[in-house]
Amino acid sequence: MSRETFVFTSATLRSLRLQQEHLDWERERRALARQARTMRRPLPAVRKAVGPRRPPEPQYCRDPVIYSTLLSGDVEKVKTIFQDEAMANVIMEMVQDEMVWSSELGLWALAPKTKQTSALRVVAGRGFAACVKALLAQGAEVNATTGGSTALHDACAGGHTDCVQLLLNYGANPNSFSTEGSAPLHLCSTPNTYECAKLLVEYGATVNIRARDSQVTPLHVSARSGLEEHLALYLCHGADVCARNREGETALNAACAGAERPSEGGRYYRVVQRLLGCGGDPRVAGRKQHTPLHNACANCSYRITDLLLEHGAAVNLANCAGYTPMDCMLQVVEDYLDNQPEGIVRSLLNHGAQPVHPKMLKLCAMSPLTMEVILNSYDSVPLCHSWIESVPPQVWQEHQTFYESVVQMTNQPRRLQHLARCALRHHLGDRCHSVITQLPLPEALKCYLLLSTEGCLT
Repeated sequence: MSRETFVFTSATLRSLRLQQEHLDWERERRALARQARTMRRPLPAVRKAVGPRRPPEPQYCRDPVIYSTLLSGDVEKVKTIFQDEAMANVIMEMVQDEMVWSSELGLWALAPKTKQTSALRVVAGRGFAACVKALLAQGAEVNATTGGSTALHDACAGGHTDCVQLLLNYGANPNSFSTEGSAPLHLCSTPNTYECAKLLVEYGATVNIRARDSQVTPLHVSARSGLEEHLALYLCHGADVCARNREGETALNAACAGAERPSEGGRYYRVVQRLLGCGGDPRVAGRKQHTPLHNACANCSYRITDLLLEHGAAVNLANCAGYTPMDCMLQVVEDYLDNQPEGIVRSLLNHGAQPVHPKMLKLCAMSPLTMEVILNSYDSVPLCHSWIESVPPQVWQEHQTFYESVVQMTNQPRRLQHLARCALRHHLGDRCHSVITQLPLPEALKCYLLLSTEGCLT
């Protein structure tokens, strides 16, 4: 008998049959188990419907024709081109030349730079309300920050009230931040943006919202730009007049710094007046110890300076560079000869400013009235060789009487009346402005004690 064979007995056959039945039963059990799992598993279509929606892949467009269509504001063409949600949210890419510094060439050169935006941003930034409505109806994402800003940022910056209204109605976030850290309220920085700011506040914009980097509030922005209506709006909705930016400055500091043009002095004066009336502190200095009075003097803002002094501004506080408000004033006298620099110097001295050092006289050599006020605060006229050469011949000729009187009075005794004025002013110190006006004296004598000018020294 071969070794590879064995005898099939009845017991062996029965054992093989039982094993085969067991294997068949096990296959049926596994098949039923797989079928049960399949029945419990959700169908692919159902899982897709209830699961999270995968955002569509972004589409890009560099077609100048499409971009020109958006710039034209032709709503019918916009509707034709942007017919579905995918197209309404297409990312517009533009290549623009910008000036960049070339270290290799050692000069500034034009270099291409790709910028991104959206169709909604383009039309909203130009005030095409009909196009904005058409894109929103096609599913344009109202809060998309393509290129770093939302369409609401652009509409507010341009003062396009209709577009702002549409965007807010479609759910635009009034407190959204751009990549630069600005909220829409921070971009309402011109007079024509008041209605936009008003809409933002009505839709829940936070009036004390801070820019991420600079920490400025909308109140800082309106004060810096001299926007009376914006300022009143924010204050009526609880804006914090004491809020400080990253440099430690309040809105009052910003208003005094922004009053750079004499022609705009009126509205800035009213802004400062409103801030002071709402609790603004004129003694608050920023990190560089620069107070609102420093800023007002540096801008030669006569009325604002007087207003700050009336509210207790610190007249002798030095900033981090060692300059007092008087120093800031004297450094800009030649830039503001027609803006009453002598009035500011007089106010500072009447509120207790320290005497001006004779070396500083050269800074006001071209303003005879300013120099007269300063010289009348001295007991005697100091030597004039440090500043006399700074006077141009035409200015000397125009004010010859004054300059000659200064030369004649150098190191000469002043009149007893002047010495009495100096003694009284020295005694009163920083109370000159308040006490002298209350004295029972003729008005002309009060003006004399408060350093009025006469056009020459006596």
